[in-house]
Amino acid sequence: MKNRIVRGIAGTFILISILLAIYVNQNWLWFTAFVGANLLQSSLTKWCLMDDILEKVFKIKD
Repeated sequence: MKNRIVRGIAGTFILISILLAIYVNQNWLWFTAFVGANLLQSSLTKWCLMDDILEKVFKIKD
């Protein structure tokens, strides 16, 4: 369940930042790169900050 939420949040962030880059300012693409880098980092280290946030704020566990 938590993995689906994390992927949904990441996908939403990426789509929103792309729309902001198109309509507001291209510097929003840095946010897209940040989300992608965090996805890559979490796949290598098996640690994700969003997992920790969901556990602490919403008490969501796998």
